[in-house]
Amino acid sequence: MPLARPHIEPRRVPTADSVVVKEIYLSVQGESSHAGLLCSFVRLTGCHLRCGYCDSEFAFHGGQRRKISEVVDEVKALGAPRVEVTGGEPLLQPGVYPLMEQLLASGLTVLLETSGAIDVRLVPPAVHKIVDMKTPSSGESDRNDYRNLESMNANDELKFVIGSREDYEWSKRLITEHRLLDKPYELLFSTVYGKITTKDLAEWVIADRLPVRFQLQMHKYIWDPNERGV
Repeated sequence: MPLARPHIEPRRVPTADSVVVKEIYLSVQGESSHAGLLCSFVRLTGCHLRCGYCDSEFAFHGGQRRKISEVVDEVKALGAPRVEVTGGEPLLQPGVYPLMEQLLASGLTVLLETSGAIDVRLVPPAVHKIVDMKTPSSGESDRNDYRNLESMNANDELKFVIGSREDYEWSKRLITEHRLLDKPYELLFSTVYGKITTKDLAEWVIADRLPVRFQLQMHKYIWDPNERGV
């Protein structure tokens, strides 16, 4: 396992009243235990990682700085009972914490999609955190912040995106070494789209009797994987 690079510390600024937003849209949730459910998405700008399988490079730059209250109003107007805050890496923006708090206060179910490279300990406990665990084929596995394994709770899910047999074996070792099957959160396995077949990964999981949730990135099978706003 490669040595981790220095961590970026989470930074919460309670007075922050804005975030830089790349896009807001309505769709169905494509992955996690919430897959298939109507969901609004707030995609924030910026990411410090450059994963080889990234599907949202367009969110690295640009966007518009918007008041948190305006973002919440737009999400509520979309009419879905749940919202996912994603990126990029949303935890790079201090305003993401008051944003999540205000979305929760509006009665919404709030999901957070995060890279796993920033500790989630400051995220409100009621938020459903979907935390990526960067596998070797991402090129960023040395950025994993393993403090997340203790910061997550029963609301949360740890996601392994598998692009090769090496990724799969690496993920199994990590599960064993960190006793992840004893944790309260769920473990998700999915493929890097176009790298290995879903059949291969499903059969590996079955052969090893691995008690994880096998999942597809459903939205990539419904729409063009390069299509925006889905």
